[in-house]
Amino acid sequence: MPSRAADQRRVHRSVVFGLPLALLTAVVVTGTAVGAPTGPTDDGRSTGHGARVTATATLGDIPLGTFSNRLLPGTVRNDRDVDLGGIGSDIYPAGRKGEFWTVTDRGPNGQIKIDGKKRRTFPVPGFDPAIVKIRVSGRSVKVIDALPITTRSGKPVTGLPNQEGRDEAPYTYNAQKPLSFDPNGLDTEGIVRAQDGTFWLVDEYGPSLVHVSARGKVIKRYVPKGLKLRGAGYPVSESLPGVLLHRKINRGFEGLAQLPNGELVLAVQSPLSLPDGDAGDASRTARLLRFSPRKQAVTAEYAYRFDPVGVVDPGEDDTSELKISSVVAVGRDRLLVEERTDKAARLQVVRLDRRANILGGRWDDAATRPSLEQLEDPAASGVPVLRKRLVVDLGTVDGVPGKIEGVARLNKNTLALINDNDFGMTDGPEAFDKHGRLVDSDIETTVTYVRLPRGL
Repeated sequence: MPSRAADQRRVHRSVVFGLPLALLTAVVVTGTAVGAPTGPTDDGRSTGHGARVTATATLGDIPLGTFSNRLLPGTVRNDRDVDLGGIGSDIYPAGRKGEFWTVTDRGPNGQIKIDGKKRRTFPVPGFDPAIVKIRVSGRSVKVIDALPITTRSGKPVTGLPNQEGRDEAPYTYNAQKPLSFDPNGLDTEGIVRAQDGTFWLVDEYGPSLVHVSARGKVIKRYVPKGLKLRGAGYPVSESLPGVLLHRKINRGFEGLAQLPNGELVLAVQSPLSLPDGDAGDASRTARLLRFSPRKQAVTAEYAYRFDPVGVVDPGEDDTSELKISSVVAVGRDRLLVEERTDKAARLQVVRLDRRANILGGRWDDAATRPSLEQLEDPAASGVPVLRKRLVVDLGTVDGVPGKIEGVARLNKNTLALINDNDFGMTDGPEAFDKHGRLVDSDIETTVTYVRLPRGL
């Protein structure tokens, strides 16, 4: 039996399908009337640890086909009842109170086991990653603008994997038929907006840093030395350290911050697989890179050490579940870093000390043994690991949802958090019904405001 929420979604889709995007995004809201005052409502929920949720707002149901085809007509033939989601990959203040830039990831995707092996599914392969501007209004999140990410010629970049043999092979929704690789494809995550109106994004496939025009066209994609990406419809520069070729699958760049001087900080989501996947899974040492847009080059690299997984997520014992999902500048050389699992998250502050720069040294040589990732105590081995200070354990704050992937600083005491709802998808063959329609997880995209007891 379909859930009541699923029934409501289908009714809603029949009402809004075909509306112009400007009208659609103005009316699709949840829990408040159109025209409610912009800004959060104070719920007053608190914890004994001092931080408290002051507001929550939720994105209403927007059919993914309607959203996509209004941006790029004809790209999505069948959205399989999937709604717009995944915009929780990151969040960045847009200037006006309550408004933010967000970015989707590669689109709806899951995993199904066939003959004992997991296959990566893309139920809506025509989906194109997008930059989405939202407004928090009362308890609702409204989409007020959206930019498709395209090649120079205006062709969709798509969210499909780039290279056979390096990326997971893509399959249809039921994992029965293979799809084509796409060298243009991006699994976008972090987002910031530069003073000139252009955007910078990070991507998990390359991993790569992507410069995007104010209209959504890729200006240049910066990838690791030796990636040898061929056939892309935009310039590709092998400007990043080659050691990044050893990123774990689906764990490339996830966090992106813009420092006050315009320089960028890129966070690798997980430790590199050096010398192999087992070493990467067991490691607690990830890497941050500093990039100069003016020089178009990496200028520094830092070693970041996760807390033990059981500290981040009590009850979890799998170190490979640790990830960095968001980094935010909170000063000239200070950074807020989110380390998390899918169930818990903690925010730490680090200072990007010049003396901690390991760029170009032995740790960037993939042949070094033991590798940086293999060191049980990097600091004891002479590695200048970044010192950190815990700001807040979000797992102790009532009202914070799971899988927070985006963090924005509103002022010295207030943060905006956004979760990745995975487009309502789950893994396994039960993700779709017998008609090929999504069985929605009913997890919504939510923006949560958290007030800290001490200023950043």
